[in-house]
Amino acid sequence: MNKRGTLVVVDDNKNILTSLQYLLDDYFTQVLTLESPVTLPTVLQQKRPDVILLDMNFSSGLNTGNEGLYWLREIKRLRPQTQVVLFTAYADISLAVTGLKDGATDFVVKPWDNARLLQTLLEAMEKSQQGKPKQKVDFTPSYNKENQMYWGRSEAIRPLRMTVNRVSTTDANILITGENGTGKDMLAHEIHRLSNRQEGPFVSVDMGAITETLFESELFGHVKGSFTDAHADRMGRFEAANGGTLFLDEIANLPIHLQPKLLTAIQKRSFVKVGSNAPQPTNIRLICATNRNLDEMVKQGDFREDLLYRINTIHLHIPPLRERKDDILPLAERFMQQYNEQYGRHIESISPETAALLQKHPWYGNIRELQHTIEKAVIMAEGTELKPIYLELNNTAKPASLQSEQKTPLQTLEDAERDAIQRAMVQFGGNMTQVASALGISRQTLYSKIKRYGI
Repeated sequence: MNKRGTLVVVDDNKNILTSLQYLLDDYFTQVLTLESPVTLPTVLQQKRPDVILLDMNFSSGLNTGNEGLYWLREIKRLRPQTQVVLFTAYADISLAVTGLKDGATDFVVKPWDNARLLQTLLEAMEKSQQGKPKQKVDFTPSYNKENQMYWGRSEAIRPLRMTVNRVSTTDANILITGENGTGKDMLAHEIHRLSNRQEGPFVSVDMGAITETLFESELFGHVKGSFTDAHADRMGRFEAANGGTLFLDEIANLPIHLQPKLLTAIQKRSFVKVGSNAPQPTNIRLICATNRNLDEMVKQGDFREDLLYRINTIHLHIPPLRERKDDILPLAERFMQQYNEQYGRHIESISPETAALLQKHPWYGNIRELQHTIEKAVIMAEGTELKPIYLELNNTAKPASLQSEQKTPLQTLEDAERDAIQRAMVQFGGNMTQVASALGISRQTLYSKIKRYGI
């Protein structure tokens, strides 16, 4: 989706500001949040916002009950082309109507509907940039053609879909497993969309991308002055997801020594910000995902068993694409249509030879590999038919892991792991940080394995 324009949200409720920041970041080039309207004149001059979402009541006491109207008039006086959408409670609808007469574009009532809010703000953006509103656009938060879940018709996926329909409306913690590229993040979005929390925020965290030193700050937040670079209070992901869903992707990448901190937050349904002593309650639905075998990691001492029990109330496994043969062609056609629109191409069909090739390919990279293959083919194709030459697939080539199995005797998993560590240590000259990074494990896990194998 193409982002456009600058949006300013003014509200004295920090939780509302954070929720809207996560919701609206996908639709606007820049989203600025203000807890007070007093800096609006400066923001209008420096940022030249296209749209302002303005709360009608603040704690300042200025023109009590009419603060929104006062600042609306100020905005229209200082920058008439900026569109103002009023953010109002049910009791203030009469004031909002007055605001429309004073130049407001529209108003949104709290508690808000995400789809309605998005539609109103985007229409205001159109009016700001082009001088007249366009047709309404149907938006569904965190759910669009690019990331929607495709269930398909294969027998392998049917049990999963039935389970998802049963458990989505509960608040049970869910663990999603599956190979890389099977669509675990899409399934998490789908569960959120089907849940009773669908109007709340969906906050996603890649656990593999968070450094160990910033883990607590990222998840739980921090208070000003808690460490050297803590120049202001920071809201963590647990707080940002309050009332919605928190998705922890690649949960297996969380180092063993940090797992107790996550376990405590889940058990107590509260967290403590870095630099604070006050527990803060949280109301989230937790979804985790991984492509690794957590049971095996528990046996090896790399994952806490009690944490696994907590995140694994419901276990959902996504089958690989090679077990969903009936879904390959429908998925390919969907991707073909998607990239036709994106790149302005006009591919109308998939040739029978191409279809046979798609069905035969093992797709070890699953849906993600299929998507990238179709994208490349649509870009390279000439004419209106997708032919085999554009796929650049080699169905006879086996993965290197399978080829090596035919040439060398089978090893135990422990022997293979020991050899991999030894090769990495030689390759990186004993630099344990690089060795751990190359192997996709933490340094602590690496040291544990070195001790176990006597390397």
